[in-house]
Amino acid sequence: MPFKTVKQESADALTLEWMLHVKNYKLTLDKNRCVGCQVCTLACPKEAIKTVKQPKLPGEKAKKAKVDIDMAKCAFCGICDVTCPYGAVKVTLNGVHDLSILAKDSYPTLVRDIKVDTHLCQKECVECEPACPLSLITVSKVGFDGNPVQDVAALSPAAKKRVQITIDIQKDYCPTCRVCEFKCAAGAIKVKKAFEGTISINKGKCPQGCSDCLDVCPIKGALVLGDDKKVHVNEMFCTYCGACKNVCPVEDALSVKRTKVNHTFIHSGTWNKALERITSPTDAIKELKAQAAESRRKVVEKRFLSEALKNE
Repeated sequence: MPFKTVKQESADALTLEWMLHVKNYKLTLDKNRCVGCQVCTLACPKEAIKTVKQPKLPGEKAKKAKVDIDMAKCAFCGICDVTCPYGAVKVTLNGVHDLSILAKDSYPTLVRDIKVDTHLCQKECVECEPACPLSLITVSKVGFDGNPVQDVAALSPAAKKRVQITIDIQKDYCPTCRVCEFKCAAGAIKVKKAFEGTISINKGKCPQGCSDCLDVCPIKGALVLGDDKKVHVNEMFCTYCGACKNVCPVEDALSVKRTKVNHTFIHSGTWNKALERITSPTDAIKELKAQAAESRRKVVEKRFLSEALKNE
């Protein structure tokens, strides 16, 4: 047991610390990156994390749900760190971000599958940079002399062809909303969502004119207020994080279901239980069956390859 525990909160961060004789565990929640979603609360095996709906005053926009962590329950395992789609949580041991759950293969990492082909980018274009709703993209351009280019349009046609484009994406914080993919030239950026699922609005229960879910949604364009004054969903950009669900004022007016998590391959009871909570028992079983089928395929493939080599 730690001989000292510390919990501190400021406008920008929530920090928890375990201080032992030779080890110092620290968890930091970056409130600027946290969107008040459901993922960490569901993934936590100790139920140490909860979201609290914030009061809304007349005339004000809705505030994202506040995340709180129970110091008495938190084990500093790092599951919230690994699972957060926005990279808002960081757990360290003696100042080093080196999680034992990953080293021991007891938990997978989220796969943020983002591919960039700058050869397909137009030389003048910087659309993806302002399009990113979380400001995670930086576009830089250099000429044939290696110097930065500020105005591509001012270059000669020959010099323009030799401009090299670099697109830097902060993948650790990217929730894979795919907004950049649709703003860029076809094929320049390809994004596979880390979370797959469905989101739906019960128009009969959705309060007319209510925009609470739009106020907190971190991906602008995923939810819109239609001409009927009801909320409509653009699932192309939705990350299925559940921040909207946490602030919806009417029970069952909005539903979010995660059906699949794109992650590194692993056999782990810890992950299986977390997957059940993040998705559902049915969807977790589907993944386990798919993994079993893939393992059998590899065994058969290996056996046929072995037989073929023997016959050569």
